[in-house]
Amino acid sequence: MKIRALTKDDWSAVAAIYKEGLDTEVATFETEIPSWEQWDVAHISSCRLVAEKENMICGWAALSPVSRRKAYKGVAEVSIYIAASGRGLKVGQRLLYRLISESEKAGFWTLQAGIFSENKVSIALHQKMGFRMIGFREKVASRNGKWHDNCLLERRSKIIGIK
Repeated sequence: MKIRALTKDDWSAVAAIYKEGLDTEVATFETEIPSWEQWDVAHISSCRLVAEKENMICGWAALSPVSRRKAYKGVAEVSIYIAASGRGLKVGQRLLYRLISESEKAGFWTLQAGIFSENKVSIALHQKMGFRMIGFREKVASRNGKWHDNCLLERRSKIIGIK
């Protein structure tokens, strides 16, 4: 398995994996796949990755800024999606490990994730990779008429922003 930078040419595969996540109804509050242009603007350009196995993209991960305020320049939100064909192969673990490494090289000291409380696999993955549960937002938003709690997790770097 190869982890590499996500490019515009990967968008159709990335969008298809994102659609699989949307279809679960416990991966995101979004209900539509954005265009490449919308997605590109919303995500930090330095930390975008795909996992490839046998020349097929089987997962992706990227960071989004949490605020435009200068004080939060080193804080980002994680998005990670694994194709059904990639589940159970440690794709998520490999992507998240590399994303953490790339984020620290780019100067990020805190990564955060908001995960549906029903999405136990994603919560477990993040915790395995050093994220800690810091709370949850009860029925913070609804998706297709169903209200969901959102668990808040964060990972603080041990090498960036420690002074």
